[in-house]
Amino acid sequence: MKYKLYPSLLLLLFCTVSAFAQENTDSTDQKKTADSRIAISFGKYPKKRDKSYVTSGLSGMLSFADMKQNGEHMRNIPRFSFILNYHVNYNKDFTRHFGAFTGLEFKNIGLISKPADSLKLKQRVYTLGVPIGFKIGDVTGGDFFFFGGELDLAFNYKEKQFVDGKKVHKFNEWFSDRTPLIMPSLFAGLRVHGFGVKVQYYPQNFFNRDFSYGAGVNKVYPYRNTDANLVFVTFGYTFNGVKYFKVPKKRHFMKMKSGKAEIEVNY
Repeated sequence: MKYKLYPSLLLLLFCTVSAFAQENTDSTDQKKTADSRIAISFGKYPKKRDKSYVTSGLSGMLSFADMKQNGEHMRNIPRFSFILNYHVNYNKDFTRHFGAFTGLEFKNIGLISKPADSLKLKQRVYTLGVPIGFKIGDVTGGDFFFFGGELDLAFNYKEKQFVDGKKVHKFNEWFSDRTPLIMPSLFAGLRVHGFGVKVQYYPQNFFNRDFSYGAGVNKVYPYRNTDANLVFVTFGYTFNGVKYFKVPKKRHFMKMKSGKAEIEVNY
């Protein structure tokens, strides 16, 4: 094929130039010429990374909730969170076009609801999650579709109550019984040039229906008749822990080095 002739032609050209230069060099320049000799090497880029590597990133989350109270839809407001949404992923590429990842994700997830016209509630949890996902596409170049599942550990619950727009009460609890301790979810998304979008769905009720406070006749189950399923749309950027290939489409290279100067030709 024609492209396979390019390295041979370049090699012939450099050999000719080198030979011509040596014939016209006097004895006083012999040492300088020796230091300026051209070293040529050929190679092929690997089809995939053989070792695992680390990536990390920040993201903002736009959350929606399908909420019901006693079987009737409850009004809620989309919630955006950017603070404390960070992930570190451990990646393994099995081929150039298929890979897998896991890692740790620190997230701020929750919802905003309006049980009544004058009452608004903001309820959120901080979670630490472990995803297991798969990548399909140009995983070596960094552009791919991904999907998988995740388990989140909810370790801090916070609630704010507003009446007629004024905050009247707030509190937070560590490892609260108001929500499930473990929150499973499914996700899918797309990443292009470091920027990514992900949709994540939590099929489990955000609230623990069995949670109660008080005793005897005063015992209250605040979430007994409440259902809330969360959906997130996440926008983020991933920082690469390794350098991606410069020319992912061209798999061969020829390097020419003379002294400190170096030229690389891809084909």
